[in-house]
Amino acid sequence: MMTVLEGVVMELQDCALPLLREVIPTDKEEVAFKDLDIAILVGSMPRREGMERKDLLKANVKIFKSQGAALDKYAKKTVKVVVVGNPANTNCLIASKSAPSIPKENFSCLTRLDHNRAKSQIALKLGVTSNDVKNVIIWGNHSSTQYPDVNHAKVNVKGKEVGVYEAIKDDSWLKGDFILTVQQRGAAVIKARKLSSAMSAAKAICDHVRDIWFGTPAGEFVSMGVISDGNSYGVPEDLLYSFPVVIKDKTWKFVEGLPINDFSREKMDLTAKELTEEKETAVEFLSSA
Repeated sequence: MMTVLEGVVMELQDCALPLLREVIPTDKEEVAFKDLDIAILVGSMPRREGMERKDLLKANVKIFKSQGAALDKYAKKTVKVVVVGNPANTNCLIASKSAPSIPKENFSCLTRLDHNRAKSQIALKLGVTSNDVKNVIIWGNHSSTQYPDVNHAKVNVKGKEVGVYEAIKDDSWLKGDFILTVQQRGAAVIKARKLSSAMSAAKAICDHVRDIWFGTPAGEFVSMGVISDGNSYGVPEDLLYSFPVVIKDKTWKFVEGLPINDFSREKMDLTAKELTEEKETAVEFLSSA
């Protein structure tokens, strides 16, 4: 793959990016992971046709065990690790468990693409820009069980900030098609393009990393997959689960005290159950990997 990587380097050079000093293409862990401030783990084993989820998990456990160990050995202990490769939540958990000397809180997985999808669906429905929508939440797994929640979201309509439910006035859409559209958007993109999301995923990674580095704007929260330890939303401990967070000084905190209705509770529990099952399967493989 090194020749392919050289092509990527050429493209990066040709972008003439003002902040880009140097690109080091490598296939050696000790070069790639040395003294990292941020690691964005994009690669994973994609699901092939006819492949069971279990087989997919097994292949990825091997990859993320090795990347976690390399982070542990070569990266700074303050490194921020973002896992993008799917199944992102469980891959992230495995990387974290394989890097015991790096704080668990430093590991996160990307659910910002889902978050951005939810924002844009609301904006499209109301004829406003995505910038006018804030505080949507993605709970749980970056899979089709994720729960896009707009109970606490706000939208700016003609200069006035109102709740999304109040602005849209169509509860059945918000509890039905809206959720399904966001949950299945990745598959819809593949069906149309014959390739998975590329530009939107890259943009979401940039949003995610920028917020880790510079913090979230006042009065706004974002979604990211983080370790569930100490959450107040009844999500089991030791899961890599997407929560609403605020970030300051490169440290995230759960958004606390959001009321959860029965509809939300059921959806949040369902995605937690899937993550628990994934974790159990992956941890089994981890001991034998």
